[in-house]
Amino acid sequence: MTNKNSLFALSEASEKRIGILDNYMRSRRYSENSIQTYTDAVKTFLRFNDNPNIDSINNDQVENFNVEYILKNGYSESYQNQFVNALKLFLLANGTADLLEINKLERPKLGYRLPVVLSLSEVERLLNTVSNTKHRCILSLIYSCGLRSGELIQLKIADIDSERMMIHIRSAKGKKDRMVPLSESVLELLRIYYMDYKPKDFLFNGANDSRYSYTSMRSIFKRAVQAANIRKKCTLHTLRHSYATHLLESGVNLRYIQELLGHSSTKTTMIYTHISSDASRKITSPIEKLNLRKV
Repeated sequence: MTNKNSLFALSEASEKRIGILDNYMRSRRYSENSIQTYTDAVKTFLRFNDNPNIDSINNDQVENFNVEYILKNGYSESYQNQFVNALKLFLLANGTADLLEINKLERPKLGYRLPVVLSLSEVERLLNTVSNTKHRCILSLIYSCGLRSGELIQLKIADIDSERMMIHIRSAKGKKDRMVPLSESVLELLRIYYMDYKPKDFLFNGANDSRYSYTSMRSIFKRAVQAANIRKKCTLHTLRHSYATHLLESGVNLRYIQELLGHSSTKTTMIYTHISSDASRKITSPIEKLNLRKV
């Protein structure tokens, strides 16, 4: 199996081409997360193929990368699709988009997987394991407002409206703003955090007053999951899924949940109706109607 550490080093020429992709995406205001994901995918492809000249990239190389790297390393269907999208954008940015017949590349059918959701008691255990005020604020905000990790990183002090008890989420996915309610308990926690840490501009600062990093947030969550002895395979995004599911189970209208999450379509939000335990408990199995002999 070919893993990332065994690939060829990225050449100077390839680095330059990746820089062009980076600038191209930034000029079109792609999110930091998308830029990182796309550039990483293309870098891996170039390293796998020993830094091919951009004019020599062909469909066979792409298919071989899919089979010998993506599939053999067990990467998801989503990653495979992201790679094809990234390569297409890479060639477009570098003026060579006509080299590949992208439409002929095999794209996997995405599987239908229900998201992992934590129970209320699991969320309670998880948050109670976190003693650091800043770290608890981060996880509490993500869960209490159903935020994406990128939305939390972008939050500024001015976005917290304690008078109206609302938080202004700016330029979220799809470049859309939205308002989400701020809970009393989280506001109280934020005030303690503010007095202790004195953040500047961004609500959560990293080193040298820069924005907080995704890596740091993932580490906080991973440690909390382990400390809470949660066995489910979950990620930071699981808190957002849990928030939506718990709202639905408490009777909040699906259309309102859609607005709180910033979904463009109710189709996306509908997935939570499939994982709500409250809805499942209301269904009576037909076996209950049978007059079965006692064992």
